[in-house]
Amino acid sequence: MMKAESRKQKSGTGSTTIFGHREAFGVRELAPAFESRGMRLAPKAGRHLKASGSQPSGFGFRISRAGTQGFTMVEIALSLAVIGFALVAIIGVLPTGMNVQRDNREETIIDQDETVFMNAIRNGQQGLDDLTNYFVAITNNVQEVHTLRGVAHQIHNYTYTYTWTNASPDSQMQLTNGAYIIGLLSTPKIVPFAFGADVGYYSNHISAVLRSLSGPASDKAPQTNSSMQDLAFSYRLISEVVPFCQYNTNWIWTNQPGISGLEYANRSNYLAYLKQLTNNLTDVRLTFRWPVYPGGSIGNNRQVFRAPANGSMAWMLVTNPPIPFTLPTATAEQPNRLWFSQPSLFVKGP
Repeated sequence: MMKAESRKQKSGTGSTTIFGHREAFGVRELAPAFESRGMRLAPKAGRHLKASGSQPSGFGFRISRAGTQGFTMVEIALSLAVIGFALVAIIGVLPTGMNVQRDNREETIIDQDETVFMNAIRNGQQGLDDLTNYFVAITNNVQEVHTLRGVAHQIHNYTYTYTWTNASPDSQMQLTNGAYIIGLLSTPKIVPFAFGADVGYYSNHISAVLRSLSGPASDKAPQTNSSMQDLAFSYRLISEVVPFCQYNTNWIWTNQPGISGLEYANRSNYLAYLKQLTNNLTDVRLTFRWPVYPGGSIGNNRQVFRAPANGSMAWMLVTNPPIPFTLPTATAEQPNRLWFSQPSLFVKGP
């Protein structure tokens, strides 16, 4: 009996639980089951696999993976190359995304500021004194054109600059209140004049440099730190107030030879209507260019807004004391003239 049991141990049989089955086994019987799972059994001297329960220990063996190996240096290098290409692509996209975010933020600020200026010019507002915290300077490049029989024969160029502390040439219109700012921005592009037989017009080009009204609170009033103000988002505003001038030129010629009495009356009525329409309807165009860099140069971003203003344009002189509103046909020096829109309802009539 002892010899039979000894022969049984030498043959490598035993009983344990392998892969959920409790059965007597030998090394040769277990080999297919392990190989189907990518492992192999190999004898290992001096070590035995303990059987579960009270079963005797069987022949020692070890379990090893079949065909398992590590990465080679070539494979690692290829992996790093793929990761490097991916990182380069991701890093290349980041600046584009940041630029798009910056452009969207700047366009949002421009849209918000445009609403403030458009409403102020169309309604002739004079109490926006908070604007003095944002305007750096307003410049009016004037071309004075004298005409003779409808042809320009003499042209003079002037440049007027208005800041918080100075106005050039000598003027009393420093940017110390909101009425001065809106009054300058509302200056019509074309202003006719007449000095007896000398007639002509002023061609005004109004531009302003200012910091944004919207945006971070850190660079808004009462912020007085010049470094913070220089880092604030700034832009250039070009304001054009143009009278309505879209009409049929043939229908305003009442002295044309050969016209009938009815046609003369129609043309006279059209001319009267056109004068009223011209005096009560203007086209406001605001052009924004940004950003303004610390050196004074301007970026390539540009946006134009346009809206009609229903009302007549009247002006006042800044003197001491100021001259009240008068008719726009009067003549005055350009540097001290402020313009404001007077909203009104204009209908064609029955």
